[in-house]
Amino acid sequence: ACTGIENIDEAITLLEQNNWDLVAAINGVIPQENGILQSEYGVETLHGPAYGPGSHSAAASSAPSSSAFRHVVPSRQIVERQPRMLDFRVEYRDRNVDVVLEDSSTVGDIKHILENELQIPASKMLLKGWKTGDVDDSTVLKSLHLPKNNSLYVLTPDLRPPSSSHSGALQESLNQNFMLIVTHREVQREYNLNFSGSSTIQEVKRNVYDLTSIPVRHQLWEGWPPSATDDSMTLAESGVTFPCHRLTVGRRSSPVQTREQSEEQCTDVHMVSDSDGDDFEDATEFGVDDGEMFGVASSALRKSPMMPENAENEGDALLQFTAEFSSRYGDCHPVYFIGSLEAAFQEAFYGKARDRKLLAIYLHHDESVLTNVFCSQMLCAESIVSYLSQNFITWAWDMTKEANRARFLTMCTRHFGSVVAQTIRTQKTDQFPLFLIIMGKRSSNEVLNVIQGNTTVDELMMRLMAAMEIFSAQQQEDIKDEDEREARENVKREQDEAYRISLEADRAKREAQEREMAEQFRLEQIRKEQEEEREAIRLSLEQSLPPEPKEESTESVSKLRIRTPSGEFFERRFLASSKLQVVFDFVASKGYPWEEYKLLGTFPRRDVTQLDPNKSLLEVKLYPQETLFLEAKE
Repeated sequence: ACTGIENIDEAITLLEQNNWDLVAAINGVIPQENGILQSEYGVETLHGPAYGPGSHSAAASSAPSSSAFRHVVPSRQIVERQPRMLDFRVEYRDRNVDVVLEDSSTVGDIKHILENELQIPASKMLLKGWKTGDVDDSTVLKSLHLPKNNSLYVLTPDLRPPSSSHSGALQESLNQNFMLIVTHREVQREYNLNFSGSSTIQEVKRNVYDLTSIPVRHQLWEGWPPSATDDSMTLAESGVTFPCHRLTVGRRSSPVQTREQSEEQCTDVHMVSDSDGDDFEDATEFGVDDGEMFGVASSALRKSPMMPENAENEGDALLQFTAEFSSRYGDCHPVYFIGSLEAAFQEAFYGKARDRKLLAIYLHHDESVLTNVFCSQMLCAESIVSYLSQNFITWAWDMTKEANRARFLTMCTRHFGSVVAQTIRTQKTDQFPLFLIIMGKRSSNEVLNVIQGNTTVDELMMRLMAAMEIFSAQQQEDIKDEDEREARENVKREQDEAYRISLEADRAKREAQEREMAEQFRLEQIRKEQEEEREAIRLSLEQSLPPEPKEESTESVSKLRIRTPSGEFFERRFLASSKLQVVFDFVASKGYPWEEYKLLGTFPRRDVTQLDPNKSLLEVKLYPQETLFLEAKE
């Protein structure tokens, strides 16, 4: 409007040259001197129209102007069109490729560069991440009006991923966190959702249902990879882009019309005039219809209803309300809660005390003369939108249709009582729209304020802030009570846990004692059995020994003296012809089995137990007498 520049590429070039400083860019084209905008050469452009084709008519420019500024068309010599360079960061699997091109290049040029870098045929690539609609290889980048820095990603659904270490890569993906940027199409709202790679597509859709109130069966998705064919697949298997992936969700078979359909059925007429509108104020008194006066049929001026009459589902009704509100007043408006009034209560009042908010109920009425001004100038003001989004849950309803009005009054009576319902029932049409500020209390919901449409932005902000002060004081009390209650519950949980741990310790100690006693009993039994077994063997050996020969025996007798490990001695006579095994049996009968003890000779020192037990004492030279001693084997 100030420079008369119609070419968007030329405007973007100017802004980039001035680091996107709007004032500097304008002053670079039209320097300001004494409050008058002039051309580059100081010559005011007084001849010819000072506006572009879409501006006011020449009649307005010919009239004396009270403005201190003159609109001038800058000379084409001021800005020479320079090639505009665009930066692209393209992501493919675990690689990032930086591409720099002029805006006169095409999408196909990017693919050819990527073909050389990634070694992937351009025909197999799907280049995603464009902010606009459909893009093909012949699309010129300039026509997309892109910013200087852009992020894209490549999908190759026709190419199988590398088979080597595929299981390891899948396991790594299962442990990664994916950010899904989900755009709710009807309300144009983005949600940044973090999910682990092991989460399934079904879990994502259920979470989106919690945020948008669109049931899974009614969700219509865009952006899932072609490989994501089953809701039971994990995100790691589905082929979504790591670390971020963009998706769009809408409602299937929604009664809400798209903006294009609405524009086909309803033609919006925007009149631009320098007059105050008083000249046409009483035009209807002369029998002239508004639509006919401007050459447009009155039916074309009729707007679509904000909300369908007798809507069965409040969520669907609010979706249409949001879409129609955006089409009339733009996208800068409060974020309306999509769902029933009970769900809005649940969201605002029944969470943790720190997370609770006030509930703002906007009651719309198309037949009120204040509605357009209130919506466009107050409800869509950035300060109001920002304050509401931070501190309020905003819910809306259309009171234009009698059926919808009666339905809301019924809801109002149920939730707020008959007094509030009667107050709203007695409001006249021209007092709408209304803004109800609701605060949740322990036992009931309290209406803090009812704001009528005949207000200003400052007054609306002051009343919102006043309600917020009351709510903040109540919230601090609730937080204190909640903290005290949680502290008591924590103490009780800690006591219960300590008692449980004590019981567990006592039970474990008792069980350990019982196990120890059982083990001691078992070992004692084994020891007794072993002793009984050894005693039986000893008695058996003692009984099997041949009788000890007498000293006056006529046969050769060997006298053996045996020293025990405790220092005791015992003696016995054996026939020299007796086998060495008889000596071993004798020693074993005394409690020293030859498996556990060895029998050693003195001169020379030798291990008798290593000798052949079938040889006689005479053969092993234990005749006529010998002293032996016992030693435990290791």
